[in-house]
Amino acid sequence: MEKIFAYILTSIYAVFFLLTLVVFHPIQWFCFNVLGRKAHKISVDWLQFFIMRCTNILGTRYTFTNNHDIPKDQPIIIVANHQSMYDISPIMWHLREINPKFISKKELGRGIPSVSYNLRHGGSVLIDRKNPRQALPALMKFGEYIEETKGTAVIFPEGTRSKNGHPKPFQTKGLEILLKKIPSAVIVPITINNSWKLLKYGKFPMGIGNHVKLTVHNPIKLATFENKTKLIEQIESTIASAIEL
Repeated sequence: MEKIFAYILTSIYAVFFLLTLVVFHPIQWFCFNVLGRKAHKISVDWLQFFIMRCTNILGTRYTFTNNHDIPKDQPIIIVANHQSMYDISPIMWHLREINPKFISKKELGRGIPSVSYNLRHGGSVLIDRKNPRQALPALMKFGEYIEETKGTAVIFPEGTRSKNGHPKPFQTKGLEILLKKIPSAVIVPITINNSWKLLKYGKFPMGIGNHVKLTVHNPIKLATFENKTKLIEQIESTIASAIEL
């Protein structure tokens, strides 16, 4: 019975989701090319809000818990586990004041209304995971940009999404590059729970009635750690400790 409802609700969700992407694409273009980057950022923030509202059709609820002050005058590295594409919008919306920018695979930079446009023009970095000669310099340049602008980088060190909620070991190379290139960073670990359940059946139908939870952990000043290996181990342990299985 649940799966029958899932087919019905997913069909409705798909219409509103695609409509949201199509409507916001020209809005983004206009904001970026006519009104400027600040207006473009606002349009992207509201895109994330409406994407989350679309998932409410599936009975999805969101809880974002942050009991910490995240500085706005220092570079930030957000490190999180990765469960699905639906990890992105709640981070972008709830932390919109620090304007998170993502490390994404290059394939997402083309063909997806609104999403691809923002990845190309919003300050995120697109990398070819199969080509280290392109990916590593791109990550280095991205890190230098975040350090210079006191921006916010988001990285999912697991590399690929967990399909059952169980955390995967960190692939540390990308995070190591960011730590090196953003020496004044404050690191903000985030644990994501239950977003994988939206795709537990696959893309159609989607999972229904899920409670997606994001928990922000205590920020860490990079400068207080000399041993970066131990720092990464601590971050990974902190994130994993709050995963619900």
